[in-house]
Amino acid sequence: MKRYFFKISYDGTSYFGWQKQPKQLSIQETIEKDLSKIHSLREVSIVGCGRTDAGVHAKEYYFHWESETAINKTEIKYKLNKMLPDGICIHEIYEVENEAHARFSAKERSYEYLINTSKNPFTSYHSWYISKKLDVAKMNAAANLLIGKKDFTSFAKIHTDVNNHICQLNYAKWIQKGDQITFEIRANRFLRNMVRAIVGTCVDVGFNKIQLDEFKRIIEAKERQQASSSAPAKGLYLSKVIYDLELKN
Repeated sequence: MKRYFFKISYDGTSYFGWQKQPKQLSIQETIEKDLSKIHSLREVSIVGCGRTDAGVHAKEYYFHWESETAINKTEIKYKLNKMLPDGICIHEIYEVENEAHARFSAKERSYEYLINTSKNPFTSYHSWYISKKLDVAKMNAAANLLIGKKDFTSFAKIHTDVNNHICQLNYAKWIQKGDQITFEIRANRFLRNMVRAIVGTCVDVGFNKIQLDEFKRIIEAKERQQASSSAPAKGLYLSKVIYDLELKN
């Protein structure tokens, strides 16, 4: 068997997330169907580097697939890009060792969240429009409290299949450039809904609805109901996945 990593990007607006769902259109199912047509196989199974929720986008995403024989990577990339909808793009295909795993071999993941402070019809499906003034400096002070190895239960979707809610968060920063505010966050792993819950709570800090000492208590409480509502999915992007392995073109 030959194992391959596919580097892709996608616009999640029209999809019910990455993972296959009963009676719902997903990124995974869309790619599997076209890949099976190329190889005249009844069924193809691919493994993604993680879940993204309905409406969430990916600037950089990886999945792996095993083929019984070596493939022509250039040909497969060309055919898939011709067949897939415009919202999904195959960028590169790499041959990897059989032990390499798209999800479990990842060392760090990065997300971005986009907020626009002026109404823009061209970004309405890809960012959160907030017209009220935000205190970005105060939001960054809150983001600094997230750094380190912590229990992020307060920002996690409950009743999921994870063993613990401990994450090593390496970077979290709000950056404003003109009408756009971007939140950048990096960690060894992320919990379901974690980034959107953090963004929603930081925005309430920016509105002065939550003070910094309250934000600290929210982290320590380890209770999802203590944090704010999640930010809309449309502003969230998986932006980078780091692997400690060789990707051969």
